[in-house]
Amino acid sequence: MAKFLNTTATNYFLEEIIKDAKDRLVLISPYLKLNDRIKELLADKDRLKIDIRIIYGKNELHPSEISWLNELSYVRTSFCKNLHAKCYLNENKCIITSMNLYEFSQINNNEMGILLDKNDDKDAYGEAYEEVLRIIRISEEVRISLERVDQTEAENEESDESSGKVTSSKIAQKHKLKTQDFIDKMIELGFLTIKDNKPHLTDLGKSHGGEFKYSSRFGPYFIWPENLEF
Repeated sequence: MAKFLNTTATNYFLEEIIKDAKDRLVLISPYLKLNDRIKELLADKDRLKIDIRIIYGKNELHPSEISWLNELSYVRTSFCKNLHAKCYLNENKCIITSMNLYEFSQINNNEMGILLDKNDDKDAYGEAYEEVLRIIRISEEVRISLERVDQTEAENEESDESSGKVTSSKIAQKHKLKTQDFIDKMIELGFLTIKDNKPHLTDLGKSHGGEFKYSSRFGPYFIWPENLEF
């Protein structure tokens, strides 16, 4: 029988769904951001060679999280345009909820959810599973790169070279630097600052021609004058 979940129960059963996965685990959340507990649970499932699919609509991962995620052999990530569903499923149980993945453990939120059991709620679980498969089919499997810093694909698409401005990665390549080294240099010079573990453009950076850009698929990044001196 379907079980109603409040915020505390949603957090508890989401963790249980991840812990109890024996064959497959699917996490569908518009916002992709992982706290330490989720990372710990996913790493354990990866060691057990569990098939893990993460479907997201917006990537808010920090570069260190992206590097960590790419080290997991059995985790596949897919981008789904216009994703608003939040659903967490293993081979036996499924949660359909208002809670985004990044809100896990934030017990001050007011969330609701429904827990379905494959044995007790066979039809509802089956329909949810079919919808999960459909979302996977319409999603584009991607290997997450350092979009927050490196931006390899997104920046190539979003650079405004007509204005003489290029992305951080292109300037870094020009100076034979890693993109992270260039970002660190911008922080050192005061062109960027770190807030909430993310780089933000400062007024000084703006005065030197830096601009904030946003890709709906890959998230935020920066462009700079091609002849930027630093």
